[in-house]
Amino acid sequence: MSTVPSTAAPLSLEPSDALVLVDVQRDFVTGSLAVPGAAAIVPVLNRYIREFAQRHLPIVATRDWHPACHISFSDEGGPWPAHCIAGTPGAAFAEGLRMQAVGLVVSKAVEQEHDAYSAFDGTEFDARLRELSVRRLFVGGLATDYCVLHTVRDALRLGYAVYLLSDAIRAVDATPGDGARAVAAMREAGAVPIRLGRIQAAEAVHG
Repeated sequence: MSTVPSTAAPLSLEPSDALVLVDVQRDFVTGSLAVPGAAAIVPVLNRYIREFAQRHLPIVATRDWHPACHISFSDEGGPWPAHCIAGTPGAAFAEGLRMQAVGLVVSKAVEQEHDAYSAFDGTEFDARLRELSVRRLFVGGLATDYCVLHTVRDALRLGYAVYLLSDAIRAVDATPGDGARAVAAMREAGAVPIRLGRIQAAEAVHG
């Protein structure tokens, strides 16, 4: 299994790194299931995108891509209002997100009777990453306590080293404190929180 350092020293990006933008979609930013403060992470993620794009490293965007009567919707007995229905404006990526730099889009929860919080659940995400020889994932997006949490847990289980972009995540916090508990759980599982400044500091050091 890959390992990650736990220090706050500048962190250089490597050829085996990939940036993962989890579910930064309109319905989660300003739509039917908007996450508090979600819009604030878009410019931060764009700065991460720039750092990865400058080094020609893989950038992946995941998305919910639900059928119209998905099992997760409240009208079908699920916990959430209808959201991210495939092909609708709400399922589109957030306005202003630099999608032109994204090389791979992973759609999940595409079957009516199957929900999926993790980008690895029912997708070919793991296989695609291995084709790209990726070993370290830098993960941000929405929401901390659901799809980010489950994607990070599965990535660690599959042997990837994971850096959690702590300045580019936001939580639903349906129960107050859910976001903080999710971050604690990811750290306990092996994810290392990181902020953009660590990468930028390394770039400044190495020119």
